[in-house]
Amino acid sequence: MDFSDVLIIIIVILALLCVGMYYLNKKGMKKMIQAQDFIDQNRTTVQIFVIDKRQEKPSPSNMPKAVYEQMPKSAKIRKTNLVRAKVGPQIVTLMCDKPVYQVLPVKKNVKVDLAGMYIVGITGMNLEDKKKKTLSEKVVTSANKTMKKQSEKAKK
Repeated sequence: MDFSDVLIIIIVILALLCVGMYYLNKKGMKKMIQAQDFIDQNRTTVQIFVIDKRQEKPSPSNMPKAVYEQMPKSAKIRKTNLVRAKVGPQIVTLMCDKPVYQVLPVKKNVKVDLAGMYIVGITGMNLEDKKKKTLSEKVVTSANKTMKKQSEKAKK
């Protein structure tokens, strides 16, 4: 085999991989859009009392068995954001996204948007303001504040 033959084979394999990834991505996007439509249709605003929140792998002990059996294998392997809360008279385990999980206060009553057992968002609270910031974000925001103060003093 010549170097050009090996190069052509590598290019063909890369092209096939790119085409395969394109179709898998397209299929995943369709599923994501369907899931988002389902969440938007079934969204309700409920007041809950957050008992505990933690990141762990779902198991039959911390999730309802019917829900655990329907979960895909990839979701069973990964750690998810679980929130144990009192909704009305029941104590249930709910799932949520990372931005919601970060700002959700523990041992407090909160109004949230629920879609089934999934916390979509918190009503009456801006998630961006309450988000935990990294050190670099804190430095940038403090630098911006000092720059604004200096520019205001210079204008006077």
